[in-house]
Amino acid sequence: MVPTDRLYTEEHLWLKEEGDRLRIGLTEYGQGELGDVVYLDPPAVGEKITVKTAMASIESTKAVSDLLAPVTGEVVEVNDELQFNPELINQDPYGKGWIILVEPVRSWKDAKLLTAKEYAGLIGE
Repeated sequence: MVPTDRLYTEEHLWLKEEGDRLRIGLTEYGQGELGDVVYLDPPAVGEKITVKTAMASIESTKAVSDLLAPVTGEVVEVNDELQFNPELINQDPYGKGWIILVEPVRSWKDAKLLTAKEYAGLIGE
């Protein structure tokens, strides 16, 4: 099931608006494609991320992949729990498995993001 309270990318990330900030994580489908997550190298608090460039590296039992930033902005919080329990991305991707909180640039809504319905269509749900 694709939660309807957030936006999505074609690269299987979700974005949830929280005031002027965006909480970002990997979707249920995305984590399933990766397999068991064993390590995450997130950006640091204060780091600037740029849309469509690598913002983090994620390692699973299948592969090591870059996560591409869905928006441009500044990282204001990182889910430190993932350092000790990266499997939270698999266990609770829409909750405790969130990755970063970003303060995006004002024009972030111009980014190519998908609604829940569009994302569900993309992944065949």
